Amino acid sequence: MSAFTSPAEFDDAYTTLFRTFASGRTKDLAWRKWQLKQVWWMFDENEAAILAALKSDLNRGEFESYLSDVRGIREDVIRALKNIDKWAADDIPDAGFIFGTLSGARIKKEPLGVALIIGAWNFPVLLIIKPMIAAIAAGCCAMLKPSELSHATQNLLAELVPKYLDPSAIRVVTGGPHETQEILKRRFNHIFFTGSNKIAKFVTEAAAKHLTPTVLELGGQGPAVVTAKANVDLAAKRIAYVKYMNAGQICLSVNHVFVDPSVHDEFVERLGFWFNTFIAEKPGNMVRIVNERNWDRLTGLLDRSNGKLVHGGKKDRDIKYLEPTIVTDIGYDDSLFSEELFGPICPIIKADYKTAYRKIASMEHPLALYIFSLDNKEVEEIIAHTNSGGVTVNDVLLHIMVPNAPFGGVGDSGHGYYHGKYGFDEFTHLRTVVSPPMFLEKLFVLGMRYPPFKRSNISKMVVKNSLGFKKGETLEDQRKRPLVPAWSRKAAGMVAMVAVMLAVMDKTKVPLGYLAKLKNLVGLN
Repeated sequence: MSAFTSPAEFDDAYTTLFRTFASGRTKDLAWRKWQLKQVWWMFDENEAAILAALKSDLNRGEFESYLSDVRGIREDVIRALKNIDKWAADDIPDAGFIFGTLSGARIKKEPLGVALIIGAWNFPVLLIIKPMIAAIAAGCCAMLKPSELSHATQNLLAELVPKYLDPSAIRVVTGGPHETQEILKRRFNHIFFTGSNKIAKFVTEAAAKHLTPTVLELGGQGPAVVTAKANVDLAAKRIAYVKYMNAGQICLSVNHVFVDPSVHDEFVERLGFWFNTFIAEKPGNMVRIVNERNWDRLTGLLDRSNGKLVHGGKKDRDIKYLEPTIVTDIGYDDSLFSEELFGPICPIIKADYKTAYRKIASMEHPLALYIFSLDNKEVEEIIAHTNSGGVTVNDVLLHIMVPNAPFGGVGDSGHGYYHGKYGFDEFTHLRTVVSPPMFLEKLFVLGMRYPPFKRSNISKMVVKNSLGFKKGETLEDQRKRPLVPAWSRKAAGMVAMVAVMLAVMDKTKVPLGYLAKLKNLVGLN
C-alpha cells in the first residue's frame, strides 16, 4: 500500500461500519467467535511476514517481536474465545426481593457501536490488534488506524485485515497527522487511543465534541526506586533489560531511577555491566530509534544535560542508533528530567526511598512504578505514598502480564483499562433491564408514587439505620467496630422478603392457613 486512504475510501469505510452495526450483525456471538478465530489464522499463517515487518520498522529481532507482539495476541484470542459466553451473559444484580426476585432485574451487555482504534508505532501490531480483539468480543465494529511511522507494519495490516476479517465490520484506514485530524472530526461510539500525552489531548478534544467515550493508553515518566535493601545486581539487570528492550521505546519503560546513596555506585557499575552484556550478545541487533526526529530529540536532551555521562553515549544518526546510556548526578531541573524519555537513556538520582516517593508523588502519575527492595514494609510504604497505573516489585513489566487483571493508566498516564474481560467491558454498555409484575401496583411500594401524595406514606419510605452505628463515634471506633456479619445481613434480607410476601398475600387473599404458617416462621404471631 503506497498511499494513504483517500477521503472517498474513508467515507465508504465509515458508512459501511455504521450500517453493519445498525443491522445487528456483530451482536451475534457466533459472528464474534468466527472473527476471533480469523484473527488467530491471520497470525498463524502470516507470522513470518509480521515478524519481518517489525524487523523492517524497528530492527527488532524475531524473539523479541514474538515475545512482545505475537504471543500476547495469540493469548488474547484464546482467552476471549474461552470466556466470551460468560462475559456476554446477563448479570443478575443483588437487587433484593422486589426488584430482583419479583421484577427480574438484569444487566445486559451491549456493544457500544463503531469504535475507532488508533495504534502506536513502538508496538505497531500489538497495540492495535489487542484492542481490536476486545472490540470484536464485545460485538463492536472497528476502524483501525495504524501508526504511519511504522510503514511496513501499517501496509501489512492494510493488506491482511480485509483478507481475514469481515470487511463490513472491520476496516483499516491509513494516514498521517492531517488525515487523522479529518478522521477525528467524525462521530464514533468509542475511541481507543494509544500514544503520547500530547496527541491524547487532541484526541479527547475531538471526542468531547461528540461526547464520545475514550480509553487513553499513554505513558509518563515511569520511575524505579532502588532502596538500600534491594538485591542490587538483580535490580540493575532488570532495569537494563527494560531500557534495552525496544531501545527503551516502551510506555512502561523505566524513565529514571532513584537509588539509595549507600548502593548508588554499586548499582551504576552493575547497570553498565548488564548493558554491555546485552549488547555483546546481539551485536548490531539492538532496536533502532523509530525515526530521525525522535533520534534528534533524544540526543538533544542528552547534549543539554548537566549530568555526568558514565556509560554509553555512542550514536549514529544514519542508522538511528543510540547506545544504552547512563547519566548520574542530575538535578530535577535537568533536561533529562523534563519529559518522558522514551529511549535507552537512564538518568540516576541519588535519593533514599522516602525522598524518592515524595518526589514521585509531586509529579504526574506514571503508567508504571518499579520498586526494588527485599523489605515488604518499605515496599508497602512506597506504594501507599504514590499513585501509578500499575506496580511491579523487584522486576519490570510483569504487572502488564497478569492474567485477568486490568491494565491502564491514571491521571496523565491515561484512563480506562483493557486486557481480558476489562477490555471487553470498555467496549460494552451495561444496560439495566427490569420488569415489575403488575400486582405491585396495588402495593404501597409502587402505588404510593402517584398524586395526590399522602404525608402518611413518608413513614413507609423511611430508611432505617440497620447497621446500628451511633452518634458520637470517633475515628478510633471505626478501627475497632466489626462489620455486620454476612449471615446477619442475609437473615435481615430474608425477613424483609417474607414481610413483603405477607403483604402481597394480604392484598391477594391468600388462604389464611399459608399466611399463618409464614407469620409463625418469622415470629410475627
